[in-house]
Amino acid sequence: MFKIIVSSLFIVLFASCSAPFLPPVKVQDTQKTLSYTKDVEPILKNRCVVCHSCYNSPCQAKFSSYEGIDRGASKIQVYDATRLNAIDPTRLFIDAQTTVQWRNKGFYSLTQNLGDTNASYNDSIMLQLLHAKKLHPQIVGIYDPEHDKLTCPKDKQELATYLRKKPNGGMPYGLPALKDKEYKTLATWLYQGAKGESQKEKIAKTTPSPTAKRYIQKWEKFLNAKDPKHRMTARYLYEHLYLGHIYFPNTKGEFFELVRSYTPSPQPIAVIPTLRPFDDPKTKTFYYRFRKVHSIIVHKTHMVVTLGDAKLSRINELFIAPKWREIPHLVGYDTKTATNPFVAFRQIPTESRYRFLLENSRFIVMTFIKGPVCRGQMALNVIHDHFWVMFKDPRYDIAVIAPSFIDTQSKNLSLPIQSVDMPLVDTFSDTYKERYKNYYIAKRKLLAKLFPQGYDISSIWKGRNKSDSPLLSIYRHFDSASVDRGVLGELPRTMWVIDYAQFERIYYTLVAGYDVFGNVAHQTNIRRYMDFLRIEGELNFLEYMPKEIRFSMLQSWYINDNDVDRYKYANLKEIDTQITYTTTNPKKEFIEKVVNEHI
Repeated sequence: MFKIIVSSLFIVLFASCSAPFLPPVKVQDTQKTLSYTKDVEPILKNRCVVCHSCYNSPCQAKFSSYEGIDRGASKIQVYDATRLNAIDPTRLFIDAQTTVQWRNKGFYSLTQNLGDTNASYNDSIMLQLLHAKKLHPQIVGIYDPEHDKLTCPKDKQELATYLRKKPNGGMPYGLPALKDKEYKTLATWLYQGAKGESQKEKIAKTTPSPTAKRYIQKWEKFLNAKDPKHRMTARYLYEHLYLGHIYFPNTKGEFFELVRSYTPSPQPIAVIPTLRPFDDPKTKTFYYRFRKVHSIIVHKTHMVVTLGDAKLSRINELFIAPKWREIPHLVGYDTKTATNPFVAFRQIPTESRYRFLLENSRFIVMTFIKGPVCRGQMALNVIHDHFWVMFKDPRYDIAVIAPSFIDTQSKNLSLPIQSVDMPLVDTFSDTYKERYKNYYIAKRKLLAKLFPQGYDISSIWKGRNKSDSPLLSIYRHFDSASVDRGVLGELPRTMWVIDYAQFERIYYTLVAGYDVFGNVAHQTNIRRYMDFLRIEGELNFLEYMPKEIRFSMLQSWYINDNDVDRYKYANLKEIDTQITYTTTNPKKEFIEKVVNEHI
């Protein structure tokens, strides 16, 4: 039985790069052994996970679960836009399962003693950084992302050097120090061996409730049905839902992830650790399973999808009941097919796919911002600080009206996601730019034939149910953003109208096909391609404006762009509009018509 409680702790750093010196801990008698779940986790939740819970966790130290704490930290930077070669992914719960496996991937402990493992004190990196904050409680958080190099000390020498150079670099960095009780609790827990949940507590955290189990049985039965129609539907759903926190009705506080597993229910889940959801599982038989989320929920990764009986009925209505474009058949996972959703899922009716995206539009758009990029620079620096999003009604969508046209454009609709380790010579390749332009020009020509008079308000999707999100507001602040229902804020500079082909391409470019561990060529090509997709959304909106002002409006959005003529391929005067405007502010008048008369 441990008989300690920390009353004080002192760290002395030599002026040189020598190791910190930690004298024995003063203790008082106590018989209490601390519980991770009851005593430690609440402190981590309130004070630590705000910074240590995502890909941008400093040194990959994730404190949102005990598994993350036990994994420790790494000097490998996840976000590195200059990386010449892709690196192996380090996704918690996916790419390694044990402490030894993480140590073999270069992770080091934050909780174990830096010195003698049998010492009567704890001098772990975690405790020393917490104590450094106690010694320097000033709220100083100076960080220049352009010039400050991330420091991830892994031993005594490196830690001493770090704290000597940055005495205010203790944790929580840039925030108030822990309260004495919080500090003593963590110090005692570290001294006692930094143990995690008991087996009973872990089972309670990871076991679904009886209500959730009933829903899981229904959904897993549907997703793992053997016929090709169900299997291809399940593949499409998985590729679009794999990032979601799935909620089943009347299961308060429970969320699940949809994963591919080597094992069927009721066996323990054995996740297939493919890099991306469309990658070949390299096994003939696998199963879609629902894994309970037991990490602390944080806003930056919390994207909720509700899967209840009504949603299952709707999925059957959209995907199983209709006649498909081809006799349902399985499609392989070869790279050219799997990375092009217009090829991989061609047999599924386009309207079924599009309506699924529309009816889950807020979630799908949220994944653009909170998906693999997490903190968002790669996705968000291609969008404006505030804009509104609308969607083309399926009755007017070219992919629904003329699916064979999309078939003929499959090469032009291919995406820069076939490799996450692209040749460096392709970093600024114009291949995908030219394909995009060829598709857009062909689309415009066909639309001019199909809708020679242009569009009216009815071509904007108005939603099917009250829960739908036909209008979305996006707010951005550097590397974070929010997606809200309805039109919020003042009239923005730009607006988007998204059609099916654009919706699907944005998703596969920014979410399913994006790899934060990829090299500079992969990330740069995605960044450039997203520029084209943003412009396409803006050009789709301009089709609703009087055609004589469209180009000048586009120019006003790109004041500092000296090459705005490059957008003349869009031929903005080719199609008229059926909307009659009576004011000098057609943009404002348009959105008022949509909100007041249509939605």
